[in-house]
Amino acid sequence: MIREETVFGPIFSRRLGSSLGINLLPERGKICNFDCIYCECGWNRDGRAETLLPSAEKVRTDLERKLIQLVKEGTPVDSITFSGDGEPTLNPEFPQIIDDTLRLRDLHYPKAKVSVLSNATRVHLDPVFNALRRVDNPIMKIDAPTNELVAKINQPAPGYDVARVIEALKRFEGNFVLQTCMLRSPDFDSSDPTVINGMMDIVRLLKPREWMVYTIDRPTPMQGLEKFSPQEMKALVQPVIDEGFTKVQIKGAVEDL
Repeated sequence: MIREETVFGPIFSRRLGSSLGINLLPERGKICNFDCIYCECGWNRDGRAETLLPSAEKVRTDLERKLIQLVKEGTPVDSITFSGDGEPTLNPEFPQIIDDTLRLRDLHYPKAKVSVLSNATRVHLDPVFNALRRVDNPIMKIDAPTNELVAKINQPAPGYDVARVIEALKRFEGNFVLQTCMLRSPDFDSSDPTVINGMMDIVRLLKPREWMVYTIDRPTPMQGLEKFSPQEMKALVQPVIDEGFTKVQIKGAVEDL
């Protein structure tokens, strides 16, 4: 079970390179409106030790201190990445924190990208959307094309509707990254034709600048989950690759394509 400090790393990311992480949620807890069966942070119920969210002031202070240290050490940073122990946009000061981060990035690591890993559940809110639109890499998750399957994989809080998420993501006009985790369980298979075809239809509709397809790589809270190989995933999304209107990045547990 992973628990992160407010600012952590940098660590090597399969998707983002040398990534300095920002956790906008409790350092010794987990707050998320998803409870994904593959989440490396564990189940929500196991992360209730702390509920205090870091303030914009704390994030700004911790990030500036860390960036100054890394510059002195000559440590490369490819991405300043909002991830952490749950959904980062749940922090009520998220827009202000994005403003502060962009300013500090420009000052200390102007070539680094600012990335946000989000489950896209709050994109319909104007303050959240406007903040996400300002970062380099708004990376939005959709793991399944139907509410029924999302309920099995992501176990969202009540009120989630994949159709509403898709409508909200249209506001990016393609200038975002869509990420999808592919996996198998005794109850579902991401390679099922209705699932993969449904996901490719979403990609065709939203036309994200990139579709990031990956699989599980670390221990998962639910047992019995199976990963896909990069070759399997590439074969499944080949129709979208052939159509060529969006970049497809495939990240496997061992090797990338």
